[in-house]
Amino acid sequence: QVQLVESGGGLVQAGGSLRLSCTASGLFSVYTITWFRQPPGKEREFVAGIYWPKPSTFYADSGKGRFAISRDNANNRVYLQINSLKPDDTAIYFCAGATSRGYPGSSPALYPYWGQGTQVTVSS
Repeated sequence: QVQLVESGGGLVQAGGSLRLSCTASGLFSVYTITWFRQPPGKEREFVAGIYWPKPSTFYADSGKGRFAISRDNANNRVYLQINSLKPDDTAIYFCAGATSRGYPGSSPALYPYWGQGTQVTVSS
């Protein structure tokens, strides 16, 4: 059974940085961890993903240059570093996992495992 737990969210001023963590149990069977976010009143959207058999990283165009995803094998964690935060980055951030071979892509429907989310609020 795969379990994912996010942490690291909070209230930050525009221009600041945050590092979100996704801690996974049962990670040995998970090949992909992807971060999604859901802004208030909007649908869940893809942010960044990492597939480590190769390894490969993937980013939404809106986050390129400001978001960085990385994996810590020793601690079963995947991180999302967010720099130069903007008020538009305000959202609940979720990590999601998939055990399929090959990167599943950016659709939330392709991920069977989800964390509970962590709130990121950016003040102007």
